[in-house]
Amino acid sequence: MWWLTILIVIGAYLALSFVIFLIQEYFLFHPEKLPPDFQFSYNRPFEELYFEVKEGVRINGLHFKTENPRGMVLYFHGNTRSVKGWGKFSLDFTNNGYDVVMVDYRGFGKSTGKRSEYGLKNDAQFVYHELTRKFPEENLILYGRSMGSGFAAKLASNNSPRMLVLECPYYSLFSVANRYLFLFPLSYVMRFKLRTFQWMRYIHVPVYCIHGTKDRLIPFQSSLKLVKDVPAKSEVFLIEGAGHNDLPDFPEYHEALRTILGA
Repeated sequence: MWWLTILIVIGAYLALSFVIFLIQEYFLFHPEKLPPDFQFSYNRPFEELYFEVKEGVRINGLHFKTENPRGMVLYFHGNTRSVKGWGKFSLDFTNNGYDVVMVDYRGFGKSTGKRSEYGLKNDAQFVYHELTRKFPEENLILYGRSMGSGFAAKLASNNSPRMLVLECPYYSLFSVANRYLFLFPLSYVMRFKLRTFQWMRYIHVPVYCIHGTKDRLIPFQSSLKLVKDVPAKSEVFLIEGAGHNDLPDFPEYHEALRTILGA
């Protein structure tokens, strides 16, 4: 009977939508968890940090140091691994005379707490506030890579850092998911929408984007669309031939960073 077929199709659709709601964190976040007693090891000066946000939420991070720093970079990494793996990218900043603090999201590395969009944004603001106790806000640079670009942009919209730098940013996390799951009611089932574009119009500091022209996960057009809404100075550095995960393999990427950090 035709109505039974329709009921089965509708039931399957609703069931799949519910599954997406339940397991979306599995697709969005791929953390590397570290034991509390894990010892970080690098061949350059660093300090391990802990930010006690509230009971049950403890954010772990690393502070890579340089002599007579020109400022501080607060770095929000992508959706994989932990600061143990992302630490190698601190060299681009220390080599240019900047200290850099990299933090892990809830459930990544040694960081604890249940993830939610509100909670993650609150953690970022807490860390930012704590850093401004030691570094003047005008010397603080916000840097967001992929997943981290949304958190960095949200912070820049509520604060006054020296600048905001976004590496392969998304227009919104919702728009990324919608490219693959457009048949489902993501507006209702997605718990992590991170609408970066909504925050750009409130950013009154320079914004720089770095994006590969062959990024298949987050197309470079995302960067071009984002900067259109920025009232302040903005610029997009397109790295010809680079994809989503191989930007550091291109000399042009490091040259772009040198140019931005020297601005």
